[in-house]
Amino acid sequence: MKLAFIGGGVMAEAIIKGVLSASLATPDDISVGEIQKTRRELLLNNYGVNTTVNNEEAIINADFVILSIKPQTFDDVAIILNGNLKPNQTVLSIIAGLPLSSLTSALDHKDVIRAMPNTPAQIGEGISIWICSPSVTPDKQDITRHLLETLGKNIQVENEEYINMATALSGSGPAYVFLFIESLIDAGVFMGLTRNMAQSLVLQTVIGSTRLTQESGKHTTVLKDMVTSPGGTTAEALLALEEGGFKSTIINAVFAAYEKSQELG
Repeated sequence: MKLAFIGGGVMAEAIIKGVLSASLATPDDISVGEIQKTRRELLLNNYGVNTTVNNEEAIINADFVILSIKPQTFDDVAIILNGNLKPNQTVLSIIAGLPLSSLTSALDHKDVIRAMPNTPAQIGEGISIWICSPSVTPDKQDITRHLLETLGKNIQVENEEYINMATALSGSGPAYVFLFIESLIDAGVFMGLTRNMAQSLVLQTVIGSTRLTQESGKHTTVLKDMVTSPGGTTAEALLALEEGGFKSTIINAVFAAYEKSQELG
């Protein structure tokens, strides 16, 4: 399988690392069109893939063309790709917010897949949600599934609106989790723990709580109640979170990201 990346940023690197580790492609099978010299050099030196500043050159022999660029740069890229894509090539876009209709129209190309991975894909622990245009064959859907499996889990959907919802929830979600972790660590330091000790306690607490949720099959409310003794420390902390609007703030934040995703489209 020959892959061409338009954009050589963090997510492109995660996919490159994943497909090479899974032996879905060799370095010679991968080309990256990237304007930043430092990124081209990094990808060449670390993974041995072909790099170029010329997007037209990057896509010449590709089976899949992966768009890993910012939404704001898509129009300029589309002008270059329109007319240069071959009918047998499939475009896989991980651009936030851009719907299939905009992609197929701007590129004048029928075989388009839209996916939204997240940054834990860098260590193979991400989750991607994806949808494809009607003309994408079952074989190419299988290839896409295998490709995304190198990044972690994946969910294929038929309703494109789920992509915008997932962009707000799982695409942006790591940032919410990192902020929560940072806040817990800072709280530990404020109480008098060393930063290293606070970080160790918090990270394992988050990892363990996530694993317990996955493996126990219990609802999070049940698990929360298991920690909360009447009149105890956890009950006092949960009251403070409730008074601070913790849950509603999280919901409002995710919905704000969802509205932004729709706006980008």
